[in-house]
Amino acid sequence: MDAAGLLACYERMAVVRRTEKAAHDLFLQGLVKGTTHLAAGQEAIAVGASAALRPDDYVFATYRGHHHALARGATPEECLAELMSRATGLCKAKGGSMHLTKAATGMLGSYAIVGSHLPMAVGAAWSARLRGTDQLAVAFFGDGATNIGAFHESLNLAAVWKLPVLFVCENNLYMEYTPIADVTAVARPAADRAPAHGIPGEVVDGNDVVAVEEAVARLARRARAGDGPAVLEAETYRHFGHSRADPAAYRPAEEVERWLKHDPLDLARGRLAELGVGAETVAEADRRARAVVERAVEAAKAGPPPEPREALTDVWADGGAAWRT
Repeated sequence: MDAAGLLACYERMAVVRRTEKAAHDLFLQGLVKGTTHLAAGQEAIAVGASAALRPDDYVFATYRGHHHALARGATPEECLAELMSRATGLCKAKGGSMHLTKAATGMLGSYAIVGSHLPMAVGAAWSARLRGTDQLAVAFFGDGATNIGAFHESLNLAAVWKLPVLFVCENNLYMEYTPIADVTAVARPAADRAPAHGIPGEVVDGNDVVAVEEAVARLARRARAGDGPAVLEAETYRHFGHSRADPAAYRPAEEVERWLKHDPLDLARGRLAELGVGAETVAEADRRARAVVERAVEAAKAGPPPEPREALTDVWADGGAAWRT
């Protein structure tokens, strides 16, 4: 990744971080209803992976998916308006924080049921195979999903059919409130299990946007060439608790401090400096990101509430349920 590409990734991560902070603040103001699962600290995975993907590739994410929606082309205004139940939201106020979707850009949804999207990604990859395209399907999931059946079922079928699908585990060490290491027999819950299904498993620093981009690009080339699926375990850490209802008091203070010193934005700034990008250039990227999100917050607040009659649209293919009777 050259300096221009890294600077673009840095600015996108800054936008994601500020959008997440805005969601946090808007929740405290009572403007975001329900809960949210913030991905602050995990931006490099979404942005790095997206930088390695094509616009027509498919992405599936978890309920902690704001960063993936933004990385795949959703705007901060669309996302924040959705969280605030505005008609201008990404899903017209029907999805909320846990179901951000933008099919036009390949973001095929965030899913609240743990692991439920893994078989869907396999299906999308199979669709690409049947249609004769070389599109790639990428499923992002948390470490907790590696302990459910859908993870193993999906890896097995993808391996049997050598499908162009990439399984990316965002291992932030905790499956909700429980350390993944306390309930898993292997050290790497995703990568160590991949070989049992005949799939290569790799580990990458999930806070290093360049490392993520390089790993995803390489595995994507492999999949498009017909060599089948792969598992990439990206080690990362969330800055907030599991959700807005979780103060994360169970995490050791020294662990939190250590990971906060390994912040994706700080790592990217360090790489930019090594490439000769000046501090003022980076500061200008930060200013642009701040301005984008500030405008998005005000625009989202001004968005109208959804019309009640819209509740039944986008439910049935023809816009209504009459065909059922």
